[in-house]
Amino acid sequence: MSVSIESLPAAAAFTEALRHDWTQSEIEAVYQQPFNDLLWQAQQVHRRYFDANQVQISTLLSIKTGACPEDCKYCPQSVHYNTGLEREQLMDRQVVVDAARAAKQAGASRFCMGAAWRQPTDRNIDKVIELVQAVRDEGMETCLTLGMLTEKQAHKLKTAGLDYYNHNLDSSPEYYKKVISTRSYQERLDTLKNVRDAGMKTCSGGIIGMGEQRDDRLGLLQQLANLPEHPQSVPINMLVQVKGTPLHGTEELDPLEFVRTIATARIMMPKSMVRLSAGRSSMSDEMQSLCFLAGANSIFYGDKLLTTENPEADADRMLFNRLGIKTMEKPQ
Repeated sequence: MSVSIESLPAAAAFTEALRHDWTQSEIEAVYQQPFNDLLWQAQQVHRRYFDANQVQISTLLSIKTGACPEDCKYCPQSVHYNTGLEREQLMDRQVVVDAARAAKQAGASRFCMGAAWRQPTDRNIDKVIELVQAVRDEGMETCLTLGMLTEKQAHKLKTAGLDYYNHNLDSSPEYYKKVISTRSYQERLDTLKNVRDAGMKTCSGGIIGMGEQRDDRLGLLQQLANLPEHPQSVPINMLVQVKGTPLHGTEELDPLEFVRTIATARIMMPKSMVRLSAGRSSMSDEMQSLCFLAGANSIFYGDKLLTTENPEADADRMLFNRLGIKTMEKPQ
């Protein structure tokens, strides 16, 4: 069934009420409208809630690398694939503090830490809490991605002062099954619920360019926007193809499809930080600029994003200067 953009309930993108009842046909009507119209609409929404010329800078550090038991077909940290990645133990506190200080000096206001676990043990949680508190003492916003969490673990992290917890849905429920078999979609939703119930902010998005169809991109956005509460942070990643992983050699996605996904996410989740995440090293300045125009208002700084390449901070600063973009000193 065809749905025109004008017929969306209550002029969906322009109402104060945040929607959690998007249908596939409504999302398709937004996504498939002429490109200029889509970006114009995304800009209207973006400017209503954010400064259109400000971008938050985040830094992501892998605090425990490799030997993950999951079989995510995109991930070089999985024990199932030979990618040449060296296994590393949990980082010492001082190493993390030094990294956080360097990130802050480079302009980052948010420091994210990732550990390659299926689910952390309670002992792991205690160790990570020390790192969270150390980063907070540096005056930075904190985020963790550690795998699945129990209710008790989520509440413990909240009590420790963690700001955000990241747990991506990755793709639509239908396509997800083709990418991961060791963790169910429902388990991901359950972790997000535990984080929400604990009173923490959620960070959840997905990966684009894994060979999925357009309907799967729409399905991912539908799942995210129809959660009981929109994720306050929505990272949109472009697949980084790593030799040795099953998705290496996947046909590359049309860059404009990626920009459309960013714009549609902005329209559907207007108050969320839409984060231009993995894959930027393969994006031209022009493509990244279109993503900012489409409503992306956060990037990850630094030459590494967990274990994959990321543009150097100097290159990002040069692009920001050319575009007249300023860094967001205080997160909204």
